[in-house]
Amino acid sequence: MVKLTIDGQTIEVENGTTVLNAARQLEIDIPTLCDHPELTPYGGCRMCLVEIEGARTLQPSCTLPVAEDMVVRTDTEKIHAARKFVLSMIFSERNHFCPYCQVSGGDCELQNSAYDEGMTHWPIQPNWQSYPIDASHPFIILENNRCILCRRCVRACGELVGNFTLGFEERGADSTLVADLGLPLGESSCIGCGTCVQVCPTGSLIDRWSAYQGKETEVESTKTTCMGCSIGCGIDVLTRDNRLVRIEGNWDDEVSNGLLCDVGRFHPMVEDRERILTPLIKKDGKLKAATFDEALETAGELITSNQGNFSGVVSTRLSMETLAKFKTVCQAFDAKAVLTTEDCQAVSAIYEKASNESKPFEGKIDGLRDADCFLVFGEDITKDHQVLSFFAKRQIPAGAELIQITESDSGFDKFATCTLPVNNKSLADFLSDLGKLVKGDTETSEIAKEYDLDTDSLVYAVNALNTAEKPVIIFGTRNDISGSQKVVSAAVALSKNMDAMMVSTKGNINSLGAAGLGFSASGDMKGDLMVMLLADEELSQCTQQKFEKAKSKIVFSAYISPLTASADIVFPVQNWLEQNGHLVNIDGRILEQKSALDAPEGIFSNEESIEKLAEMLGKKSTISWEKELKSFASPVKIA
Repeated sequence: MVKLTIDGQTIEVENGTTVLNAARQLEIDIPTLCDHPELTPYGGCRMCLVEIEGARTLQPSCTLPVAEDMVVRTDTEKIHAARKFVLSMIFSERNHFCPYCQVSGGDCELQNSAYDEGMTHWPIQPNWQSYPIDASHPFIILENNRCILCRRCVRACGELVGNFTLGFEERGADSTLVADLGLPLGESSCIGCGTCVQVCPTGSLIDRWSAYQGKETEVESTKTTCMGCSIGCGIDVLTRDNRLVRIEGNWDDEVSNGLLCDVGRFHPMVEDRERILTPLIKKDGKLKAATFDEALETAGELITSNQGNFSGVVSTRLSMETLAKFKTVCQAFDAKAVLTTEDCQAVSAIYEKASNESKPFEGKIDGLRDADCFLVFGEDITKDHQVLSFFAKRQIPAGAELIQITESDSGFDKFATCTLPVNNKSLADFLSDLGKLVKGDTETSEIAKEYDLDTDSLVYAVNALNTAEKPVIIFGTRNDISGSQKVVSAAVALSKNMDAMMVSTKGNINSLGAAGLGFSASGDMKGDLMVMLLADEELSQCTQQKFEKAKSKIVFSAYISPLTASADIVFPVQNWLEQNGHLVNIDGRILEQKSALDAPEGIFSNEESIEKLAEMLGKKSTISWEKELKSFASPVKIA
């Protein structure tokens, strides 16, 4: 530990701590522009200059490590003069027309820093050079006129996301932010995660929807959970006048540490499905508006007349509270409870394997953050579980190996250190043979010949797996995996042979929680009636066709779809931004979901709707989802 004094306050911090972070622990504000808590200190903007007793010049606090008995001053005339000079130079380089800027008035760190120093005008005349605006991206607008060359976006794209799309061309004041080798952002390797937008301190990178929609001081912020996939990233939902303004990653979130993909950050902004605003009952072949009580009564009659002859179909986008109440209805009427999930074979196999194991065989995704070797198969996680891919890609510059087993093109193709093109139908056998190679029980050349692989590539992969100190297996479950039971068993055996942590993607959000309550992911249904809790899930055409075979359907949905059009009874419900509850994510964490928006008048949550249905049927929910989870044989420890 190191003891130092900052503005008269003494503090003890760990060796290697920067002066800036030590000051933050004392809640002493030192302005910065290039620094960000999640990024490696850069020392580019010089806004964080401080006086160090005994030093000849002012020092950048973001890169300066503390020293024993160091005396630091952060609020002197000399420091303020230096800050004003730095700000004057920054304002002079580009076209910062603050009154007309999208982030002016509280959202711009540059403008806020100037106001903090009492600046009201430009002391140095700008050069008025105009820079073109890049609006080629579907989500992001890049404007070099607002750029202050802090390189936060470049560092975030590399250090946090591992995509390395952004960079700078030219030098000095002529430097401009570019994608790849000068491609338009919309044609580049950008994956649209928006991390660069969130870390940008000015209006140089903005999204297409939130500009002029409300400043940070004029919006409401709700910390909740993303529903885009099974990871359950923490998000801040910013709203104004009951309108979604934007979604940002929560830097304090233990699951994703602020990272989001395009599905979590931008896709909710372009939601254009039509809401269902009133209950509907089919009469004379057409759906007609009805009261909630009328719809309840008709649904009760249909369920009672089909006792033992119907299936309850639920979306994994539902909370544990809703699932527990719906299970009561299914049990009372001898109905089969199944999930809408399409990747059912591999997911079911994971849970069946867990029921036969004495303890969980998967680890937490925290282990991905410092892994030195990744073996990925079963799905392209750069598309469906992007944040997992971020954890892997950003480790590669530090020397981590990324080995993928895939027979088709993947978003990992340019990042993987080794690709093994194994046919999906042979995956189970290959994983078993790979386990033998890791243990040294067979010849590499024989296995390479059997699966038509390049021998050198297989040797490289086996050596990487053997020499890794913290290997991780990422088992993707979204693809149609042949022989899922054998694949899961082989993957678990391989993880034990390698002494590697294993993580399976498990499909959609709360898939693990639904399995804990006994909902089947097999996709098998029975009966003439289906009671479907779709929530706001958007099903594929293939899945819709499977469900449309039922003679009668009762559908709870937030949006109009082909399934609601073919239903006998439709109940409008809230969407994910309007609901409260709990979810269980990919690695067994119980996460909270909080409502950020108010639903249209008269629309109940999924939980309330099912509770009213159960009461009308004379059934009271006695299921404790917390208790059932504790007794569930989960592949990962639930906590």
